Amino acid sequence: MTVSVLVPSSLCREAEDKREATRKLGSVARAAAVFRVDRLTVFPDPDGEGRWGGGFVETVLRYAATPPYLRKEVWDRRDELEYAGVLPPLRVRSRTGSGSEGSGSSRQGIVTEVGSDGRVRVNCGLQHPVSLPVPSGMEVPDEGEDTALDRDDAGLAIAASRHGESVDVARLGQLVEAVRESGRGADPEMTVAFGAPERGLPEILGSGPAGDRGTVPAAGPGTAGETGATNRFDRWLNTVPNQGSEAVRTEEAVFATLACLTLTE
Repeated sequence: MTVSVLVPSSLCREAEDKREATRKLGSVARAAAVFRVDRLTVFPDPDGEGRWGGGFVETVLRYAATPPYLRKEVWDRRDELEYAGVLPPLRVRSRTGSGSEGSGSSRQGIVTEVGSDGRVRVNCGLQHPVSLPVPSGMEVPDEGEDTALDRDDAGLAIAASRHGESVDVARLGQLVEAVRESGRGADPEMTVAFGAPERGLPEILGSGPAGDRGTVPAAGPGTAGETGATNRFDRWLNTVPNQGSEAVRTEEAVFATLACLTLTE
């Protein structure tokens, strides 16, 4: 299954300092690694960012996703990475099924030189750079929330919100079938979006008055009861329906949501 996760640029809005903001982002990166998320996108929420804005959030998450053997090569000294040492190791397993040095394994690298012979030199953290053919050109555009949901491989679009429908055993079975039907061919696809502390998706998307958030969730596609981006979601789900704490932090919600939505039969 292909899984994409969307988090807002206001993700660290309540963090008291840079260390706490970095630790929070490390938890999100760790959840993405644990549940094999294929794509993690930061969508803009400039009205709620506060002290730690989108540039900080994106930089720290990109750094966390960079293999340790490439970080020195890729990243210079940057203010955003002052407390990068508190980030947990992701220890992402190879998806090719073999060891990092074995035949058939995959390893990330960075292009350090483009030669005139149609080949590039790539630093893969090995003793010597690797020479490879120049890959075909590819551009990766900056993605906002709408762009991410418009992708052909967005699949079933889910909004994680405390105002959504409570997830139970019966509904999980329905979701499994919905995700399967959303996929192209044999590969199911799912995109899950999260809000920010004290600023959930209804607030970020401007869905209805502040005191009427409960009208936003929908049971099925296109019935969110609101206009604009809210109608882009197929499901609004509350994945921590019996929360014992007054507030569930975003990084906690990411773990809880992906844990139940990625269950297999």
